This record gives sequence, structure tokens and C-alpha cells, in this order.
Amino acid sequence: MITLTLLAGILIFSLYCFSDRNKMYKYLFHPYSIYHNKEHYRFLTHAFIHGDYIHLAFNCLALYSFGTALEDYFFPELFGEKMGKVYYILLFTGGIYAASFTEYFRNKNNPNYSSLGASGAISSVMFCFIMVSPLSQISLFFFPMQGWIAGVLLLGVSYYLIRRKKTTDYSDNISHESHFWGALFGVAFILVLKPALAKHFISQIAGVF
Repeated sequence: MITLTLLAGILIFSLYCFSDRNKMYKYLFHPYSIYHNKEHYRFLTHAFIHGDYIHLAFNCLALYSFGTALEDYFFPELFGEKMGKVYYILLFTGGIYAASFTEYFRNKNNPNYSSLGASGAISSVMFCFIMVSPLSQISLFFFPMQGWIAGVLLLGVSYYLIRRKKTTDYSDNISHESHFWGALFGVAFILVLKPALAKHFISQIAGVF
């Protein structure tokens, strides 16, 4: 129910902002307004609004796929029913903040920077899923592959695009920093809670070879 509730919130709030762009501008991630106007709510609200229907659809599909697996199966197995739900909420919420902090400090005096979307939090959920089930099949750009391979590729591409953006004039209006740091938060989060999963992760991959 937590995943479905998050999806409902994302869908409703995004559609609401599609119909009123002024509301979208009020709630998106704008480090300048957070720092200078103390609008700290933007850290959270930006994750529940999206730029267009394609962005919204992809994020909702990813959250449903990985989130329901964690919420309904893996987290109850690892932590019990009650604490599993608590940790799942913390994973999603923490992922929002973890994905935003680097851009906040870099752009707190830049009135022209803004971003929106749940991609950072969903990266946390996805990479947490990969850590607990590295051999599960994931479709990346419509190509099925084992989760750990998809994780390595996504982290590598995100890092490359972050570096490219910093060293050239390249810009694609995508916050690759959010994907990268959100993913690392998901990995760190589950390993802090269950350090033994590191050994399980490595042994699962080693078994492939």
C-alpha cells in the first residue's frame, strides 16, 4: 500500500501541476529559493511533480516494479512486516534528499537552476532492489539483463554524463547527479541496515562465473 500511495500522490500532484504551471514552479526543486527564501518544502515536493507525461509514466512504472517487490517481499523478509514498511519509507524519503544535496549546494546562489521528478528516490529504490536481488532480470532500454549488470551500466553512464556536463557545453536537461547519488544512497542504505548483504551480493555474482 505504501508504493500505491506514493504512486497516487505522484500522479495526482503531477496532473494537478500540469494544469497549472504556476503551481509547478512553486513546488519544483529550486535551490536559490530554498536557501534565500527558506522554502525547505521544495526538497520533498519536487519529487511528486514531473515535467511531462513520458517522464511521469517512466518513473511510475519503475517505482511500481521495484517498489512493490521491496515492500511486499524483500523488506518483510529482511526486517519483518512493521519495520520493513518503516525502512521502505525511509529509503524513498532519504533518496529524495540524497539525490538533491549536491545540486543544492552547487546552485544555492544560482536563480536559473531548477529540477523536478522522483528519479533520485526511484534510483534509491532500484539500486536497493539490485543489492538484495542482483540476478533478477531488469529491462534496461528494452534489453533484459541481470540487475547487477544494469546497475553497473547505469552508474557508469550517469558518472560519464556528469563529468561531460562539467567539462563541456553538453546539456540534456537531465539531472544525472540525482540518479547517481540516489543510486549510491540506495546501496548504502541497505548495507548499513544489513551488512551481510554485501557478502550475499558478491557470492551471487561470483556464482554466475
